[in-house]
Amino acid sequence: MKLAEKFSTQKPSGMVRVFQAIENMQGVLNLSIGEPDFVTEPDITEAGAKAALDGFTYYPPLQGFRDVREAACAYWERHHAYKNSPDNVYISVGSLHVPWLALSALLNPGDEILLFEPYFTPYAAQIRGNGGVPVTIKTHEENNFAPSIQELRAAATPRTRGIILNNPCNPSGRVMTLKQLEEIAEFVLERDLFVLSDEIYESMVFTGEKHNCFANIPGMKERTLLCGGVSKSHCMTGWRIGYVFAPKEIINVMCVLSSFQTYGVNTLSQKAAAYAMNTQDEKVASRAKVFQTRMELVSKRLNNMKGVTCHSAEGAFYLFPKISGTGLSSEEFTWRLLNEAKVAVLPGSAFGETGEGYVRIACTQSMETLEKSMDAMQEFCDRL
Repeated sequence: MKLAEKFSTQKPSGMVRVFQAIENMQGVLNLSIGEPDFVTEPDITEAGAKAALDGFTYYPPLQGFRDVREAACAYWERHHAYKNSPDNVYISVGSLHVPWLALSALLNPGDEILLFEPYFTPYAAQIRGNGGVPVTIKTHEENNFAPSIQELRAAATPRTRGIILNNPCNPSGRVMTLKQLEEIAEFVLERDLFVLSDEIYESMVFTGEKHNCFANIPGMKERTLLCGGVSKSHCMTGWRIGYVFAPKEIINVMCVLSSFQTYGVNTLSQKAAAYAMNTQDEKVASRAKVFQTRMELVSKRLNNMKGVTCHSAEGAFYLFPKISGTGLSSEEFTWRLLNEAKVAVLPGSAFGETGEGYVRIACTQSMETLEKSMDAMQEFCDRL
Protein backbone atom coordinates (compact mmCIF):
# COMPACT_ATOMS: atom_id res chain seq x y z
CA MET A 1 0.00 0.00 0.00
CA LYS A 2 1.43 3.35 -1.06
CA LEU A 3 1.44 6.27 1.34
CA ALA A 4 0.31 9.73 0.32
CA GLU A 5 3.28 11.82 -0.84
CA LYS A 6 2.84 14.27 2.05
CA PHE A 7 3.51 11.42 4.50
CA SER A 8 6.14 9.54 2.50
CA THR A 9 9.02 11.23 4.34
CA GLN A 10 7.25 11.55 7.68
CA LYS A 11 9.51 10.63 10.59
CA PRO A 12 8.87 10.56 14.33
CA SER A 13 10.13 13.58 16.27
CA GLY A 14 13.00 13.40 18.71
CA MET A 15 10.40 13.31 21.45
CA VAL A 16 8.49 10.35 19.99
CA ARG A 17 11.69 8.39 19.25
CA VAL A 18 12.61 8.48 22.93
CA PHE A 19 9.12 7.37 23.95
CA GLN A 20 9.29 4.47 21.48
CA ALA A 21 12.72 3.38 22.72
CA ILE A 22 11.59 3.32 26.34
CA GLU A 23 8.74 0.93 25.49
CA ASN A 24 11.31 -1.78 24.73
CA MET A 25 13.56 -1.20 27.75
CA GLN A 26 13.34 -2.41 31.34
CA GLY A 27 14.26 -0.47 34.47
CA VAL A 28 14.29 2.98 32.91
CA LEU A 29 14.06 6.00 35.21
CA ASN A 30 11.65 7.97 33.06
CA LEU A 31 11.96 11.76 33.23
CA SER A 32 10.85 12.21 29.64
CA ILE A 33 7.07 12.31 29.72
CA GLY A 34 4.99 15.27 30.89
CA GLU A 35 2.46 13.22 32.82
CA PRO A 36 1.80 13.59 36.56
CA ASP A 37 2.55 10.44 38.54
CA PHE A 38 -0.53 10.98 40.70
CA VAL A 39 -3.51 8.71 39.99
CA THR A 40 -6.79 10.52 39.30
CA GLU A 41 -8.55 11.19 42.61
CA PRO A 42 -11.01 8.35 43.47
CA ASP A 43 -14.01 10.67 43.78
CA ILE A 44 -13.38 11.99 40.26
CA THR A 45 -13.33 8.42 38.95
CA GLU A 46 -16.52 7.72 40.87
CA ALA A 47 -18.16 10.72 39.21
CA GLY A 48 -17.35 9.24 35.80
CA ALA A 49 -18.71 5.85 36.83
CA LYS A 50 -21.86 7.45 38.23
CA ALA A 51 -22.42 9.21 34.91
CA ALA A 52 -22.45 5.82 33.18
CA LEU A 53 -24.94 4.43 35.68
CA ASP A 54 -27.07 7.57 35.28
CA GLY A 55 -27.40 6.90 31.57
CA PHE A 56 -24.89 9.30 30.01
CA THR A 57 -23.98 6.69 27.40
CA TYR A 58 -25.30 8.37 24.25
CA TYR A 59 -23.72 10.84 21.81
CA PRO A 60 -22.90 14.12 23.57
CA PRO A 61 -23.55 17.64 22.25
CA LEU A 62 -20.84 18.56 19.73
CA GLN A 63 -19.79 21.59 21.79
CA GLY A 64 -19.71 19.57 25.01
CA PHE A 65 -22.22 19.30 27.84
CA ARG A 66 -23.26 22.70 29.13
CA ASP A 67 -22.47 21.85 32.76
CA VAL A 68 -18.90 20.96 31.73
CA ARG A 69 -18.53 24.27 29.90
CA GLU A 70 -19.99 26.06 32.94
CA ALA A 71 -17.46 24.29 35.19
CA ALA A 72 -14.59 25.48 32.97
CA CYS A 73 -15.90 29.05 33.14
CA ALA A 74 -16.26 28.90 36.91
CA TYR A 75 -12.76 27.44 37.35
CA TRP A 76 -11.09 30.23 35.36
CA GLU A 77 -13.13 32.94 37.05
CA ARG A 78 -12.17 31.61 40.51
CA HIS A 79 -8.50 31.16 39.76
CA HIS A 80 -7.69 33.87 37.24
CA ALA A 81 -10.57 36.38 37.28
CA TYR A 82 -11.25 35.46 33.66
CA LYS A 83 -14.93 35.68 32.78
CA ASN A 84 -16.57 34.15 29.74
CA SER A 85 -19.82 32.50 28.71
CA PRO A 86 -20.33 28.73 28.35
CA ASP A 87 -21.48 29.58 24.82
CA ASN A 88 -17.86 30.52 24.06
CA VAL A 89 -16.37 27.22 25.27
CA TYR A 90 -15.67 24.09 23.24
CA ILE A 91 -14.81 20.79 24.97
CA SER A 92 -12.09 18.94 23.07
CA VAL A 93 -10.39 15.53 22.93
CA GLY A 94 -7.48 16.67 25.09
CA SER A 95 -6.03 20.16 24.81
CA LEU A 96 -3.87 19.17 21.80
CA HIS A 97 -7.05 18.81 19.74
CA VAL A 98 -7.71 22.54 20.16
CA PRO A 99 -4.83 23.95 18.06
CA TRP A 100 -5.63 21.57 15.21
CA LEU A 101 -9.28 22.61 15.06
CA ALA A 102 -8.48 26.28 15.61
CA LEU A 103 -5.82 26.39 12.88
CA SER A 104 -8.16 24.52 10.54
CA ALA A 105 -10.78 27.18 11.16
CA LEU A 106 -8.49 30.20 10.83
CA LEU A 107 -5.68 29.54 8.33
CA ASN A 108 -5.60 30.08 4.60
CA PRO A 109 -2.79 28.43 2.59
CA GLY A 110 0.50 30.24 3.15
CA ASP A 111 -0.60 32.12 6.27
CA GLU A 112 2.27 32.52 8.73
CA ILE A 113 2.12 31.79 12.46
CA LEU A 114 4.78 33.11 14.80
CA LEU A 115 6.15 30.45 17.12
CA PHE A 116 8.64 30.99 19.94
CA GLU A 117 11.53 28.54 20.25
CA PRO A 118 11.86 26.32 22.14
CA TYR A 119 8.27 25.20 21.47
CA PHE A 120 6.09 22.17 22.13
CA THR A 121 6.92 19.96 19.14
CA PRO A 122 3.40 19.34 17.73
CA TYR A 123 2.69 23.06 17.16
CA ALA A 124 4.83 23.34 14.02
CA ALA A 125 3.40 20.12 12.56
CA GLN A 126 -0.14 21.32 13.22
CA ILE A 127 0.54 24.64 11.49
CA ARG A 128 1.96 22.88 8.43
CA GLY A 129 -0.82 20.30 8.45
CA ASN A 130 -3.37 23.08 8.11
CA GLY A 131 -1.60 24.81 5.22
CA GLY A 132 0.21 27.40 7.31
CA VAL A 133 3.88 28.30 7.64
CA PRO A 134 5.52 28.28 11.09
CA VAL A 135 7.88 31.22 11.52
CA THR A 136 10.08 30.51 14.50
CA ILE A 137 11.53 33.19 16.74
CA LYS A 138 14.56 32.14 18.72
CA THR A 139 14.57 33.01 22.41
CA HIS A 140 17.56 33.02 24.75
CA GLU A 141 18.30 31.68 28.20
CA GLU A 142 19.71 35.03 29.35
CA ASN A 143 16.23 36.47 28.73
CA ASN A 144 14.67 33.43 30.40
CA PHE A 145 13.48 32.10 27.02
CA ALA A 146 10.97 34.94 26.74
CA PRO A 147 10.57 36.55 23.29
CA SER A 148 11.64 40.13 22.83
CA ILE A 149 9.25 42.54 21.17
CA GLN A 150 12.03 43.59 18.77
CA GLU A 151 12.47 40.02 17.52
CA LEU A 152 8.71 39.67 17.24
CA ARG A 153 8.43 42.71 15.01
CA ALA A 154 11.40 41.64 12.91
CA ALA A 155 9.83 38.23 12.19
CA ALA A 156 6.43 39.55 11.10
CA THR A 157 5.54 39.85 7.41
CA PRO A 158 2.36 40.78 5.51
CA ARG A 159 1.48 37.04 5.66
CA THR A 160 1.58 36.90 9.47
CA ARG A 161 -1.83 35.84 10.76
CA GLY A 162 -1.32 34.87 14.38
CA ILE A 163 0.87 33.78 17.29
CA ILE A 164 1.01 30.60 19.33
CA LEU A 165 1.85 31.41 22.93
CA ASN A 166 2.56 28.76 25.57
CA ASN A 167 2.71 30.08 29.13
CA PRO A 168 3.95 28.50 31.38
CA CYS A 169 6.12 26.97 28.70
CA ASN A 170 6.76 23.39 27.71
CA PRO A 171 9.72 22.64 27.49
CA SER A 172 11.56 25.50 29.21
CA GLY A 173 9.30 25.97 32.24
CA ARG A 174 9.47 29.70 31.53
CA VAL A 175 6.74 31.93 33.01
CA MET A 176 6.21 35.23 31.25
CA THR A 177 5.67 38.42 33.20
CA LEU A 178 2.61 40.61 32.79
CA LYS A 179 4.79 43.28 31.16
CA GLN A 180 6.07 40.80 28.56
CA LEU A 181 2.54 39.68 27.77
CA GLU A 182 1.35 43.27 27.48
CA GLU A 183 4.09 43.97 24.91
CA ILE A 184 2.89 41.02 22.85
CA ALA A 185 -0.71 42.24 23.17
CA GLU A 186 0.29 45.66 21.87
CA PHE A 187 1.94 44.02 18.87
CA VAL A 188 -1.15 41.87 18.26
CA LEU A 189 -3.34 44.98 18.11
CA GLU A 190 -0.88 46.75 15.80
CA ARG A 191 -0.88 43.86 13.33
CA ASP A 192 -4.52 42.71 13.74
CA LEU A 193 -3.54 39.16 14.71
CA PHE A 194 -5.09 36.30 16.66
CA VAL A 195 -3.37 34.47 19.52
CA LEU A 196 -3.68 30.82 20.41
CA SER A 197 -2.69 30.94 24.08
CA ASP A 198 -1.95 27.49 25.49
CA GLU A 199 -2.21 27.85 29.28
CA ILE A 200 -2.56 24.17 30.19
CA TYR A 201 -0.02 24.63 33.03
CA GLU A 202 -1.85 27.60 34.58
CA SER A 203 -2.04 25.89 37.98
CA MET A 204 1.75 25.58 38.28
CA VAL A 205 3.42 28.98 38.62
CA PHE A 206 6.24 29.28 41.17
CA THR A 207 7.76 32.70 40.49
CA GLY A 208 5.82 34.69 43.07
CA GLU A 209 3.83 36.33 40.29
CA LYS A 210 0.45 34.68 39.78
CA HIS A 211 -0.48 33.22 36.43
CA ASN A 212 -1.39 36.01 34.03
CA CYS A 213 -4.19 35.01 31.69
CA PHE A 214 -3.43 36.50 28.27
CA ALA A 215 -7.11 36.98 27.42
CA ASN A 216 -7.48 39.29 30.46
CA ILE A 217 -5.24 41.92 28.86
CA PRO A 218 -7.41 44.74 27.44
CA GLY A 219 -8.34 44.10 23.81
CA MET A 220 -7.21 40.46 23.83
CA LYS A 221 -10.36 38.54 24.81
CA GLU A 222 -11.91 38.84 21.35
CA ARG A 223 -8.58 37.93 19.67
CA THR A 224 -7.55 35.02 21.88
CA LEU A 225 -8.25 31.30 21.78
CA LEU A 226 -7.46 30.32 25.38
CA CYS A 227 -6.59 26.63 25.73
CA GLY A 228 -6.85 24.69 28.97
CA GLY A 229 -7.62 21.24 30.28
CA VAL A 230 -7.66 18.88 33.24
CA SER A 231 -4.79 16.58 32.21
CA LYS A 232 -2.03 18.30 34.20
CA SER A 233 -3.86 20.20 36.93
CA HIS A 234 -6.24 17.35 37.84
CA CYS A 235 -4.01 14.39 36.87
CA MET A 236 -6.46 13.21 34.20
CA THR A 237 -4.22 12.68 31.15
CA GLY A 238 -5.95 9.45 30.16
CA TRP A 239 -9.43 10.96 30.33
CA ARG A 240 -8.59 13.17 27.29
CA ILE A 241 -10.46 16.36 28.19
CA GLY A 242 -9.35 19.79 27.06
CA TYR A 243 -11.24 22.96 26.24
CA VAL A 244 -10.94 26.34 24.59
CA PHE A 245 -12.48 29.76 25.19
CA ALA A 246 -12.94 31.60 21.89
CA PRO A 247 -15.31 33.93 20.02
CA LYS A 248 -18.58 32.23 19.19
CA GLU A 249 -18.07 32.25 15.42
CA ILE A 250 -14.84 30.24 15.85
CA ILE A 251 -16.50 27.84 18.30
CA ASN A 252 -19.23 27.20 15.73
CA VAL A 253 -16.71 26.26 13.04
CA MET A 254 -14.74 24.06 15.44
CA CYS A 255 -17.94 22.17 16.25
CA VAL A 256 -18.58 21.53 12.56
CA LEU A 257 -15.00 20.41 11.97
CA SER A 258 -15.07 18.07 14.95
CA SER A 259 -18.28 16.49 13.66
CA PHE A 260 -16.18 15.13 10.77
CA GLN A 261 -13.56 13.72 13.15
CA THR A 262 -14.77 12.67 16.59
CA TYR A 263 -18.47 13.55 16.75
CA GLY A 264 -18.18 14.76 20.31
CA VAL A 265 -16.06 13.93 23.32
CA ASN A 266 -16.38 10.96 25.68
CA THR A 267 -19.45 11.55 27.83
CA LEU A 268 -18.15 9.93 31.01
CA SER A 269 -14.85 11.82 30.84
CA GLN A 270 -16.77 15.06 30.43
CA LYS A 271 -18.85 14.45 33.53
CA ALA A 272 -15.77 13.47 35.54
CA ALA A 273 -14.01 16.63 34.37
CA ALA A 274 -16.94 18.83 35.41
CA TYR A 275 -16.85 17.29 38.88
CA ALA A 276 -13.06 17.72 39.03
CA MET A 277 -13.12 21.40 38.07
CA ASN A 278 -15.86 22.10 40.60
CA THR A 279 -14.40 20.30 43.62
CA GLN A 280 -10.60 19.87 43.57
CA ASP A 281 -9.07 23.33 44.08
CA GLU A 282 -7.25 22.46 47.30
CA LYS A 283 -5.75 19.28 45.86
CA VAL A 284 -4.66 21.10 42.70
CA ALA A 285 -2.83 23.67 44.84
CA SER A 286 -1.33 20.97 47.05
CA ARG A 287 0.07 19.02 44.10
CA ALA A 288 1.52 22.18 42.60
CA LYS A 289 3.60 22.60 45.77
CA VAL A 290 4.83 19.02 45.39
CA PHE A 291 5.96 19.70 41.83
CA GLN A 292 7.70 22.88 42.94
CA THR A 293 9.61 21.01 45.65
CA ARG A 294 10.64 18.35 43.15
CA MET A 295 11.85 20.94 40.64
CA GLU A 296 13.87 22.77 43.27
CA LEU A 297 15.56 19.50 44.28
CA VAL A 298 16.38 18.52 40.69
CA SER A 299 17.59 22.02 39.76
CA LYS A 300 19.97 22.01 42.71
CA ARG A 301 21.32 18.58 41.82
CA LEU A 302 21.78 19.51 38.16
CA ASN A 303 23.79 22.60 39.03
CA ASN A 304 26.26 20.39 40.90
CA MET A 305 26.93 18.20 37.86
CA LYS A 306 29.98 18.50 35.65
CA GLY A 307 29.17 20.40 32.45
CA VAL A 308 25.55 21.10 33.40
CA THR A 309 23.78 24.30 34.45
CA CYS A 310 20.10 24.77 35.22
CA HIS A 311 17.83 27.76 35.83
CA SER A 312 15.47 27.87 38.81
CA ALA A 313 11.96 26.43 38.77
CA GLU A 314 9.40 28.87 37.39
CA GLY A 315 6.38 26.95 36.20
CA ALA A 316 4.86 23.81 34.71
CA PHE A 317 6.88 20.79 35.91
CA TYR A 318 9.79 20.98 33.47
CA LEU A 319 13.43 21.95 33.77
CA PHE A 320 15.54 22.74 30.72
CA PRO A 321 19.18 22.35 31.80
CA LYS A 322 22.04 23.34 29.55
CA ILE A 323 24.28 20.34 28.89
CA SER A 324 26.59 21.75 26.21
CA GLY A 325 29.37 21.95 28.80
CA THR A 326 29.61 18.14 28.64
CA GLY A 327 30.83 18.38 25.05
CA LEU A 328 27.85 16.39 23.78
CA SER A 329 24.97 17.49 21.57
CA SER A 330 21.42 17.23 22.88
CA GLU A 331 20.83 14.00 20.94
CA GLU A 332 24.14 12.46 21.99
CA PHE A 333 23.58 13.32 25.63
CA THR A 334 20.01 11.97 25.60
CA TRP A 335 20.79 8.64 23.95
CA ARG A 336 23.97 7.98 25.88
CA LEU A 337 22.24 8.83 29.16
CA LEU A 338 19.43 6.41 28.26
CA ASN A 339 21.66 3.57 27.14
CA GLU A 340 24.44 3.94 29.70
CA ALA A 341 22.54 5.17 32.78
CA LYS A 342 18.96 4.15 31.97
CA VAL A 343 17.68 7.68 32.60
CA ALA A 344 15.25 9.03 30.00
CA VAL A 345 15.10 12.74 29.18
CA LEU A 346 14.26 14.51 25.92
CA PRO A 347 16.76 16.24 23.61
CA GLY A 348 16.30 19.99 23.52
CA SER A 349 16.70 19.92 19.74
CA ALA A 350 13.30 18.20 19.54
CA PHE A 351 11.80 21.58 20.50
CA GLY A 352 13.44 23.66 17.77
CA GLU A 353 16.96 24.81 16.95
CA THR A 354 17.14 26.98 20.08
CA GLY A 355 16.88 23.82 22.15
CA GLU A 356 20.21 22.48 20.95
CA GLY A 357 22.57 22.18 23.91
CA TYR A 358 19.72 21.52 26.35
CA VAL A 359 17.57 18.61 27.50
CA ARG A 360 14.08 18.59 28.94
CA ILE A 361 13.51 16.96 32.31
CA ALA A 362 9.98 16.31 33.55
CA CYS A 363 9.83 16.34 37.36
CA THR A 364 6.81 14.06 37.34
CA GLN A 365 8.16 11.17 39.41
CA SER A 366 8.48 10.59 43.15
CA MET A 367 11.30 12.19 45.11
CA GLU A 368 12.89 8.76 45.47
CA THR A 369 12.89 8.23 41.69
CA LEU A 370 14.18 11.75 41.09
CA GLU A 371 17.04 11.22 43.54
CA LYS A 372 17.98 7.92 41.87
CA SER A 373 17.80 9.57 38.48
CA MET A 374 20.04 12.44 39.57
CA ASP A 375 22.53 9.98 41.14
CA ALA A 376 22.72 8.05 37.86
CA MET A 377 22.97 11.24 35.79
CA GLN A 378 25.72 12.63 37.99
CA GLU A 379 27.73 9.43 37.66
CA PHE A 380 27.20 9.59 33.89
CA CYS A 381 28.45 13.20 33.72
CA ASP A 382 31.44 12.38 35.90
CA ARG A 383 32.47 9.61 33.46
CA LEU A 384 32.38 11.88 30.40
